[in-house]
Amino acid sequence: MVVDDSAVVRQVMSDIITKTVGLRLLGVAPDPLYALEKMRREWPDVIVLDVEMPRMDGITFLRKIMAERPTPVVICSTLTEKGADTTMQALAAGAVEIIVKPKVALKRFLEESAAELAQAIKAAAQARVGLIRPSLDSLAKVPAKLNADVVLAPPAGQALAQTTERIVAIGTSTGGTQALEAVLTTLPRVAPGIVIVQHMPEKFTAAFAARLNIICAIEVREAAHNDRVIPGLALIAPGGRHLLLKRSGAYYHVDIVDGPPVSRHRPSVDVLFRSTAKAAGRNALGVIMTGMGDDGAAGLKEMFDVGARTVAQDEATCVVYGMPKEAVKRGAVQRSLPLGAIAGEICRDR
Repeated sequence: MVVDDSAVVRQVMSDIITKTVGLRLLGVAPDPLYALEKMRREWPDVIVLDVEMPRMDGITFLRKIMAERPTPVVICSTLTEKGADTTMQALAAGAVEIIVKPKVALKRFLEESAAELAQAIKAAAQARVGLIRPSLDSLAKVPAKLNADVVLAPPAGQALAQTTERIVAIGTSTGGTQALEAVLTTLPRVAPGIVIVQHMPEKFTAAFAARLNIICAIEVREAAHNDRVIPGLALIAPGGRHLLLKRSGAYYHVDIVDGPPVSRHRPSVDVLFRSTAKAAGRNALGVIMTGMGDDGAAGLKEMFDVGARTVAQDEATCVVYGMPKEAVKRGAVQRSLPLGAIAGEICRDR
């Protein structure tokens, strides 16, 4: 079900859905109240939802849906500072994916992003939000998949000598905003320095980090080039750019770099994990959490191979058990833990 007051969005999204194998368009609606009338007759597996609409805003509708009948929701939001804050509210309320909707050239953007939009809907359909839904097969065509070699070379193979400074690298995607909140809000102020990649569009990460900073004992902020990684601080990769961990003497800092998408993502978890393997070696802990696809699995294996501790979120607590499952399959994971045990693992000495 597509709920958007823009006739252009409704038309283009309808065309994308009807042309994608494995997806069926249940209907479209210009506002939530009209959508509810249709949904009473047949309930959708996924809702694509605008934020600013007449009669009822998208956030209110999302909270109503999650309270009454939890359903995967993909937020389709205009990219503005105000919209970013609103989208953070949507993620906190239970939305599982974000589609960035520009103010200009909207029709062309949606048409050019058809494969990405179809993938976002299929990923949302697999999210566990309280309903059992049939699985979807046959993914839409996607661009060529690149690995971390396009950003930095693989680690040399020898782990660095152990130091007293520990680094935690976390990678996550679908369902990750809620999972990160669950982990970071339970960490003490003296937690090790943390670097994070959460798949999220450009300009949304700053609002996401700012929200976490308010509710966490540790400091949380969007990473900037050359930021130091220190205890009690979590740095989140900015949307649209890769985050690399670097080491200078006894200190760790981050580089924020451009580059092609890796494992179809920018920022990429594989890039973060590879850089952590090279810079921190066995002084690091790698954590891969809920998410669609396999980004991070190869990088976590590289961390494992240089002696780092590696942890995956277990299947029972993942919204989508894709990234952790692939890491386990590749032999990259030492321990699989429920979401509630990951903060304790972060604070545990080797």
